[in-house]
Amino acid sequence: MSNDNVSPASSQKPRAIVLLSGGLDSTTCLAWAQARYECFALSFSYGQRHSSELDAARALAKRAGVEHRIIDIDLRQLGGSALTDDSIDVPEDQSDELPGSIPVTYVPARNTIFLSYALAAAEVINASAIVIGINAVDYSGYPDCRPDYIDAFAKMAALATRAGVEGNPITIETPLLQLTKAAIIQLGLEHGVDYSQTISCYQADVNGYACGRCDSCRLRRQGFLDAGVKDPTLYQAATNQD
Repeated sequence: MSNDNVSPASSQKPRAIVLLSGGLDSTTCLAWAQARYECFALSFSYGQRHSSELDAARALAKRAGVEHRIIDIDLRQLGGSALTDDSIDVPEDQSDELPGSIPVTYVPARNTIFLSYALAAAEVINASAIVIGINAVDYSGYPDCRPDYIDAFAKMAALATRAGVEGNPITIETPLLQLTKAAIIQLGLEHGVDYSQTISCYQADVNGYACGRCDSCRLRRQGFLDAGVKDPTLYQAATNQD
C-alpha cells in the first residue's frame, strides 16, 4: 500500500483500511465504508481450509475499484482451529457444539492478528480508521467479536501507535456490530452489494460452492430467510436446501 499518487478527488475523503475476507459481512462493510472513506482493502491468506473466499475478495475489491493487498500468515503452524487444522472437523450440526462453549471454528487470536496488521497498514498510509465486520448478535460465540474486545483493542491502538501518541488515534469502525444477519443483508443491498459474489462457507469447494451445513452457512441462509430475500448462494450439488 502506497501513500503516493493520491488523486485530488480521492484525497477529499479520509482513508480507511477495510478488512475484506470475501464473505457477506466484510463485503457489506466495504460498501458501507466506500460511502465515507477512501478505502484500502486488506485480506489474509492464513492457512484457511480453502482459497475460494480469497478469490472472491480479489474480485470484489477489483469490482469496487479499491487497492487490495493479501497478507500471507500461516496459522496452520499453530493450528487449534477447525479452520486451520484438517484433523479437526468443521461441525455440521449445532448439536456438535456444547451450549455456551467456544466453537472449534474459532481461530485463536485471529482478529487480534488481523487488526494488528491493519493498524500497521493504517499508519503507513495515514488512514484514520479500520473497518471490520465483526458482529455481536450472530457471532457464533467468538470472544474476539465482542464490543468489549473492540474497545480494548482501540485503547491499545491509541497507546501503541504514532498517530495515537500524537493525538490522532486510529478508530476501529464496526458498523455491523449490533445488527442481525438479516439487517446486515438489507444494509448491503441498500449499498448495491451483489451477495452472489460473496463466499461465507467454512468448507467451500474449489468452485466456491458452499456446503450448506456449517455454522457459517446456516447463519447466512437464515439471514436471507429473515430478510425476505432470495438466497443467491451457490451450494454444492449434494446439499439439500429445501
